[in-house]
Amino acid sequence: EQILAKLLLTTVCYGHFFIEHNRGHHVRVSTREDPASARYRESFYAFYPRTVIGSYLNAWRLEAARLSQHRFAFTSWHNQMLWFAAIPLGILLVFWLALGPLAAVLFLVQSVMAFTLLELVNYIEHYGLVRKKLDTGRHERVTHQHSWNATDTLTNCFLIHLQRHSDHHA
Repeated sequence: EQILAKLLLTTVCYGHFFIEHNRGHHVRVSTREDPASARYRESFYAFYPRTVIGSYLNAWRLEAARLSQHRFAFTSWHNQMLWFAAIPLGILLVFWLALGPLAAVLFLVQSVMAFTLLELVNYIEHYGLVRKKLDTGRHERVTHQHSWNATDTLTNCFLIHLQRHSDHHA
């Protein structure tokens, strides 16, 4: 599943989401430090650049820390962020050379549309929810109260239980 997730995200120029979602968002969900948690009264238009840029930069930081922990060079083949950058560039180049510049532009357009939809779902899933900061300086444990859910049967069919987002976190 992880390999398929990486492949799918990489084909829409959003491979960094795999790193940031699993090692960043799941740790900091519903806190000010999480770029993927929409704040109360924050419009999608304000959230979108904050999450796209913040998640991308945070994925680089998380990957650099992982590489350092395992004593791998930043430029080694172990750096997933380099792969997540190189593969979409390779796809873009193949489209450009095989089918022309319009195909390359359409590849980029479908990528932006795909990850915009992903971030729109992220916006809804944690909108306005905040974990309390404890006296220890840490945040309270993630519970079902830190994600929005939908119980509609049709939504369940189309999104394969994605609407039960709190189950994904808690």
